[in-house]
This record gives sequence, C-alpha cells and structure tokens, in this order.
Amino acid sequence: MNRSGDNGRPLRRDAQRNRARLIEAARQAFVEHGADVPLEEIARRAGVSVGTLYNRFPDRSVLIDTVLLDRMRESLAIGAAALANPDPWQGFVDYLEQLFALQARDRGVTDALSRRFPRTPHLDAACAEGFDQARQLIERAQRAGRLRPDFTVADLVGLLWSNAALVAATGAVAPAAWRRQFRIVIDGLRASAAHPIPEPALDADQLDQARRALGVSAGRPWRRP
Repeated sequence: MNRSGDNGRPLRRDAQRNRARLIEAARQAFVEHGADVPLEEIARRAGVSVGTLYNRFPDRSVLIDTVLLDRMRESLAIGAAALANPDPWQGFVDYLEQLFALQARDRGVTDALSRRFPRTPHLDAACAEGFDQARQLIERAQRAGRLRPDFTVADLVGLLWSNAALVAATGAVAPAAWRRQFRIVIDGLRASAAHPIPEPALDADQLDQARRALGVSAGRPWRRP
C-alpha cells in the first residue's frame, strides 16, 4: 500500500523511503539536540540532500508536528497511568519523575511539552490533552491534601524548563543529577512544607506567550537554499 505525502498524493517507493529516513533522522536528532537542530544535520543523517528534505517537508512545522507528536504520545501514556493510580499523591510523584526521566534521555521531550510551535495542529491537540491530564493530577493531589494548594500547571511547565537546563548542563558529567533535583523539588511541593509565595503563578495567557516565544525559532517555515 502506498503512503501519502503531505499533499495527500501517493508517494513513489523511493520517495516513501526518503520520507521515512528523514523522519527517523529527525527523531534521533531531536533526541540529542531538540527541535532547533540544523536542517543539514537531519539530511546528513538521513543520507539525502537538503533539497530532498525540502521536497518532502517544505515547511519545518510539518516535520515537527510528525516527530514531536510521538514524544507527546509517550507523555500522555505516562499521564494516563498516573491518573489510574488510586493514590493521588503517588500518581503525581510518579508522573513528574517519569517526565523528568524522559527529558534526561530525549531533548525533544522538553520541546514537545514546554514549547508551542506555529502550524502544528496534531501536536497542539496532544499538548492540550496533556495539559488536561496535568491539571487533573494536580487537582487530585491537592484535594487529597498532599500537594501544596498554590501549585499550577504553569508551575509544572516551569519545573520542566528548569530540569531541561539541568540535564543539558550535567548530562555528560553526571547523567543522574536530575534525580537529586527531583527529590528536592518533591519535598518542596508537599503541602506540609508549603509557605506562602508572594509572586503569582503565570496565568494561561502568559504561559501561552512564553511557550510561543520558545517555539518561534524552530517553528519558522524553512527557506530553500
């Protein structure tokens, strides 16, 4: 059965192979470098020319929407398992720990979870589902009296940004450093340890603007050489 290109028309076998190579090359490059990886590096890994990359993916957002969607699906599975945990606090703790672990082994995860790219409808829909999962997990743990009551989804995104920076700085010298940071974070999130915070959490509009700002460079349309 022929696979279709992004314009809906069936692809020749060689075009199918090139498209599959480019997706796999982008997936691996995103793991190592995130969504800002140079186009030439993706083409080199796929064993094709940059021109072939442009022919298959004329808009960078199409490739991002395809590749990072897989990362979001993995995080959604983690969220579903956490929501199925009858212990609201443990479900939240497991959820956050597994997201941190995903970030430690795949830089594309951070981009999928904490950035917003132009023209990525499938990724946006998955992100909206992920944010709803996070909200449910937070509210469950708060109702149980275990999670500090002022913690928000925006605060969760802030923790993911912080962990991404830690992973980038320590990955080559202390790849497990994020685990110590995670334990410190969890202790600070316990309701029993909470103290009033004068600064408010980001509201929905502020969070959206911040995520859009982070996604601008990787989300720009590609320019042919």
